[in-house]
Amino acid sequence: MSANAIARRYAKALVQIAAEESAVEKFHGELARIEGVFAESPELGSLLSNPAYGIEAKLETLKEVAGKLQLSGTIGNFLLLLQERNRLGCLPQIIAFYSELADELSGVLRPVVTTALPLDDGKVAEIKAALEKSTGKKIDLKVEVDPALIGGLITRIGDKVLDGSVKTQLTRIEDILQKG
Repeated sequence: MSANAIARRYAKALVQIAAEESAVEKFHGELARIEGVFAESPELGSLLSNPAYGIEAKLETLKEVAGKLQLSGTIGNFLLLLQERNRLGCLPQIIAFYSELADELSGVLRPVVTTALPLDDGKVAEIKAALEKSTGKKIDLKVEVDPALIGGLITRIGDKVLDGSVKTQLTRIEDILQKG
């Protein structure tokens, strides 16, 4: 079975448990904290995947990490299960799939808006409100700045891209002029 299929299966099971416990967003936040810890401390991942350390030592380490992060019992046990089944290496993929499934379940979209200049809070709120109105879903907006756009903005929602940047418009004009 491929790593993606394994990750999707674990993520789906975790989302089902989260829905039963009414803790979809809570688990989402806890998984984000775990992902941050592994990203900041690659030594932790190396230690947990090192065959020189026994499973008991690895499980104790994970219990300490879960305690320090104040994780729920369900997420703590989930990490222990992944370690016992030698699937902790799939954790980043599991978290990504969990995010997708949890967002679907909760009716949340997480678009990324890229602008040429920083936006004030009022403009961000306007864009968020317009996206919520057009999609009918709750929006968790991320705003990025890319001066190369010159002006306008690019909105990415999943695999859809709405490009209203000046840079793209200039490129289109250039293509039209070259083709005559």
